[in-house]
Amino acid sequence: MSQPTIANTIAELRALTAGWRKAGDTIGLVPTMGALHEGHVSLTRLMREKARRTIVSIFVNPTQFGPNEDFTRYPRTFQADCEKLAAAGVDAVFAPAPDEVYPDGFCTTISLAGPATAGLEDAFRPTHFAGVATVVTKLFTMVAPDAAIFGEKDFQQLAVIRRMARDLNLPVEILGAPTMREADGLAMSSRNVYLSPAERQAAPALNRAMRAAATVIRSGTAIAPALVEARAAIAAAGFVIDYLEVRDAGSLAPVEKPEERALRMLAAARLGKTRLIDNISLDD
Repeated sequence: MSQPTIANTIAELRALTAGWRKAGDTIGLVPTMGALHEGHVSLTRLMREKARRTIVSIFVNPTQFGPNEDFTRYPRTFQADCEKLAAAGVDAVFAPAPDEVYPDGFCTTISLAGPATAGLEDAFRPTHFAGVATVVTKLFTMVAPDAAIFGEKDFQQLAVIRRMARDLNLPVEILGAPTMREADGLAMSSRNVYLSPAERQAAPALNRAMRAAATVIRSGTAIAPALVEARAAIAAAGFVIDYLEVRDAGSLAPVEKPEERALRMLAAARLGKTRLIDNISLDD
């Protein structure tokens, strides 16, 4: 089992990728904030099927955290992450320090509309997607990958990045990968470690209620009453709901009835001090 090459600076990264490009290798990027779980590892496997070389970035991005969010306590498990990536056959890890990404005097960000202003995550984390879009654009310019992959668990984020890549003509193919779940249906997340044992037992109720609502909507029930019932079930399990909505899967625009279009149900809810997000397709 070979260890991935660790690059901590942009210069080290570009020296590494220059050699790969000279050899004619394609390069795939898997952006992460570390604290890797099987969902992240699954992204590397998919990318290894797509590109000759795979780079995983590990960077806890301060600009996508709000002032009252968990930046300082976000789990950091770099050594364990590298062991997982070595087992997965990843070629390199890019792990820059904050001042490598945001040098002194940094003042340029990405301005967003469209899916980034859909009234979902952005309603509760108004600066989040500007931070995400800025760091992803910087990673694309640092790595210059042929393709990059993102999990569908952060579905609004994926929509934002796809729109941004199209709008800015970024020469990167954006891939989405299905949400990885625990056996009881809970979406895998680095933040799941924050759940107490009792909260962890209650957490799958979020996805159960979503799947039940999707079933009745597919059977012909109107969207609004199905969501009312689902919200009641989620609240009864101990969650405080930020949102539970059905949206157009492409634009994330609101919809009142299914019609002939791809739909996505998206949710965010707090269980104790932990905020969980999830989404499911209504077309499955």
